[in-house]
Amino acid sequence: MTDDKILEVNHLCKYFSSGKKSVMKAVDDVSFFVKRGETFGLVGESGCGKTTTGRTIIRLYKPTSGEVIFNGKRIDGRLSKEDSRAVTSKMQMIFQDPIASLNPRMTVEEIICEGAKINKLFPDKESMRKRMYEMLDLVGLTREHATRYPHEFSGGQRQRIGIARALITQPDMIIADEPISALDVSIQAQVLNLLNDLRKDLGLTILFIAHDLSVVKYFSDRVAVMNRGRIVELSSASQVYDHPVHPYTKSLLSAIPIPNPRVEKQRKRVDYDPGMHGYDASNQPSMYEIEPGHFVFLSEKEFADAKKQLAAQ
Repeated sequence: MTDDKILEVNHLCKYFSSGKKSVMKAVDDVSFFVKRGETFGLVGESGCGKTTTGRTIIRLYKPTSGEVIFNGKRIDGRLSKEDSRAVTSKMQMIFQDPIASLNPRMTVEEIICEGAKINKLFPDKESMRKRMYEMLDLVGLTREHATRYPHEFSGGQRQRIGIARALITQPDMIIADEPISALDVSIQAQVLNLLNDLRKDLGLTILFIAHDLSVVKYFSDRVAVMNRGRIVELSSASQVYDHPVHPYTKSLLSAIPIPNPRVEKQRKRVDYDPGMHGYDASNQPSMYEIEPGHFVFLSEKEFADAKKQLAAQ
């Protein structure tokens, strides 16, 4: 991992109209960066805006405001054909639902090769087919699988097809949108280990979106916690898990089940009430760096109290 930033997201907003005058702020002033070669975890409960953030970064949604910089170029506005092709080949997405994300009328070969064909990455069909076979082998499938259809595979195998589809364009970065949440627990570890091995072998950068914090801790270098469209805490995975500061982060961590019945009985759930902050016009929150590289979304008074608590630890 280097200090070179492959992705920068600055003040990103994505609003949806939900009525004549009503606006839903799905992503509201989100800023972060991802270093080349790292895995950056984006976590939060369902509906917090993490998937919308990923889809806006990869240009599936048009941002309301803010900027997205990928490989040193702004990609949030209109792009030339050449730049658009560079973005779509060098940034790929693995979707949450391995059933809905695969076209049931296409063979595995057609699904995997589609992105490469659109971006004209190979001079002829033979070289593209050879690369496709390499991708199947890389994700633990066989050549015989190329002529089959998605309904002939299990959920874990379908997700492997989705991973192969993302890898064939030789991307620099992959956005993995809850890639294991729709899979059986026994298969989840296999897919996670596969992604981890691919990251090391191919030097990939991964933006890993999930709601399971125990998975993100195992898989990520740095973690951003989202709530109601905003990032409320951002730091290294170990710092977020061992020394959480924001009440919402503490609440999420307290909900992680412990695989020990005796300890699990003693576990206390911490509830989070957004009204507990008492924010008003004179007491607005913003991002503070509470420790080097550890950012928390707090008011000035909350920040001062949190600093005292950290010093006392």
